[in-house]
Amino acid sequence: MKNIKNIIIATIKSWNIKNAEVLKKQLRNDTNVHIVTKKEELNYEKINRIMPEYIFFPHWSWIIPSKIYSNFECIVFHMTDLPYGQGGSPLQNLIVSKVYNTKISAVKVGKGLDTGDIYLKKDFDIQLGSAEEIFINLSKIVFNEMIPFILKNNPVPYEQKGEVVKFKRRKHEQSNINMMNFSSLDDIYDFIRMLDAEGYPRAFFYLGKFKFEFSKVHRKSEKLTGRFEILEEENE
Repeated sequence: MKNIKNIIIATIKSWNIKNAEVLKKQLRNDTNVHIVTKKEELNYEKINRIMPEYIFFPHWSWIIPSKIYSNFECIVFHMTDLPYGQGGSPLQNLIVSKVYNTKISAVKVGKGLDTGDIYLKKDFDIQLGSAEEIFINLSKIVFNEMIPFILKNNPVPYEQKGEVVKFKRRKHEQSNINMMNFSSLDDIYDFIRMLDAEGYPRAFFYLGKFKFEFSKVHRKSEKLTGRFEILEEENE
């Protein structure tokens, strides 16, 4: 009788859920893929019944309970060349720092944020495209290359080496254009695109009681083009 293994994929982003469903069909002959999309679904009792070989977190917004990562092999995918960029808002912090050639790190979940051992890394370019486009490209690499590699090869994770650089999670008010000191069109392009994704606060500024939000930015010769929306909203 064939040994069927179980894995869990926990994610909240639409592109990851779509790719998880595709992977579930691809692996159906030898792997049961359980997809978790809500915080309350990630509980020890449910996971213990499944007994997964791995729990993958392509994009998860909540703290993973220690009881889960202590008892099951949990892997997150972080958009930096760890230990550079441990912490929150990696895409935005990379772009603000003008770091466009980075890595996707598959990292073991532990007590510290993004401080665990590394399973593997993949090169990743974030020089062009909106945040959402970048996340979609990242998702393709995670689901088409990284997760299949881990399932096939069961790599032994290795300790992070190098200088530790910490990132801080960005706050909503940091999306305010008026807080920025731009020196070029490229700076403005980067700022708008890095915030243009599902669930992220878009670049904005206030003019009286009106809030202007920007998205879909493109570079065209010596100008930027894109989309803006105006909302009637008091400046807090």
